[in-house]
Amino acid sequence: MQTLKSDPSVKKLLRIQRNTDQHWVGDGFPVRTLFSYSALGSMISPFLLFDYAGPMEFSPTEQRHGVGEHPHRGFETVTIVYDGEVEHRDSSGGGGKIGPGDVQWMTAASGLVHEEFHGRDFALRGGVLEMVQLWVNLPAKDKMSPPRYQSILASQIPVIDLPENKGQVRIIAGKFGEATGPAHTFTPIDVWDLRLTSDQFIDLAVPDGYNTLLAVLKGSVCVHNSETINTAEVGLFDRIGDHIRISSESDTIALLLGGEPIDEPIVGSGPFVMNTAEEIRQAKIDYQSGNMGKISQTQRYRLL
Repeated sequence: MQTLKSDPSVKKLLRIQRNTDQHWVGDGFPVRTLFSYSALGSMISPFLLFDYAGPMEFSPTEQRHGVGEHPHRGFETVTIVYDGEVEHRDSSGGGGKIGPGDVQWMTAASGLVHEEFHGRDFALRGGVLEMVQLWVNLPAKDKMSPPRYQSILASQIPVIDLPENKGQVRIIAGKFGEATGPAHTFTPIDVWDLRLTSDQFIDLAVPDGYNTLLAVLKGSVCVHNSETINTAEVGLFDRIGDHIRISSESDTIALLLGGEPIDEPIVGSGPFVMNTAEEIRQAKIDYQSGNMGKISQTQRYRLL
């Protein structure tokens, strides 16, 4: 144990984030915010916020539970569904339905309006909804880029088997060994969906200089034979070091998030994240003036 702690190449666990308070986003997403830039700032850059929704059982209904039209500017949202279905549409023309294992990577950038609801088929039959949404910051030079939408199906995500039946890794973004995730990113980012079998020791190579976070969604992992990250908790690691060592204490689902820090000022207000207060004021003016667009009725009814 002492040898592991003294190894300079192992990233040090700095803290464990947890939040037991749940709040509703609209009437469809019961979330716990496990980390946010408002509290952690550059420690989590390029990531801004991580919401964990569910798992929660919804009864069959003909109503559309979710959150209606709202704006974003200056960052990206990444939605990963573990159970249930989510439908999205936005003012740039992006949209679609994602189910278990699928990912929606929405770049708000210069600004758009979007909405998110439970999928119609899922709403009619009812069931468990479980998903996460990650906010990813954009560097100043890209914040006013055109919006874009990436729908990444589970079948498009490379799956790597870990040796000795230790589990699997789905590479959503970045590289793991020789595999590269399908997501296109503005800055170097790793998003790995880990499925670990019980009582396994795993040594994960991660880039030196990256901020690295490990979000446990099911089960628990022990870090460097020392501290335990439990369900709905996030471990934050030091930038220094090129690997982390964890042991799964039970069958575990976790997300490893790593990224090259964006060392720029962060100024945010609700759905807008920019670099200056003046840019935030302008974002509000642009939204109120209708410059971020509207979701067309044709698009809305085509997808419903």
